[in-house]
Amino acid sequence: MTVASDPLALDRQVCFALVVASRTVNAIYRPLLEPMGLTHPQYLVMLALWERAPRSVRELSDVLQLDPGTLSPLLKRLESAGYVRRERDQRDERMLAVTLTGSGAALRARAELIPPAIVAELGMDLTELEQLHASLTRVIAAARTAQSDA
Repeated sequence: MTVASDPLALDRQVCFALVVASRTVNAIYRPLLEPMGLTHPQYLVMLALWERAPRSVRELSDVLQLDPGTLSPLLKRLESAGYVRRERDQRDERMLAVTLTGSGAALRARAELIPPAIVAELGMDLTELEQLHASLTRVIAAARTAQSDA
């Protein structure tokens, strides 16, 4: 049996390609984020907050597709770094709101240099990357549908 005809060949697995792509692309982000004191997951939290803040922990969890147990340590580290504040929501004391500090908001200007640096580092055409993003978004939606149908 050849690799091309083997349905279990590692190189043919979508899951393998996704994991390797994620790991290698995240490695490109690392040296860009380290000077800002951010890990890639923390960067994703900051992106969500730069898009709109304050946000509840529940809303952040939904937007980032992370369970609250994974999100909580990220928020604690961002709070320790002085980038965010967690406070009881004034409208609903049961909710915890996450907002940017002045330092966290100011960090956005430095972060704006990251997307073009990633595009340059990958050496891929922006249109190709946008098409890849659209394809991955469809894969995510299809996987979610499959999970909810199961």
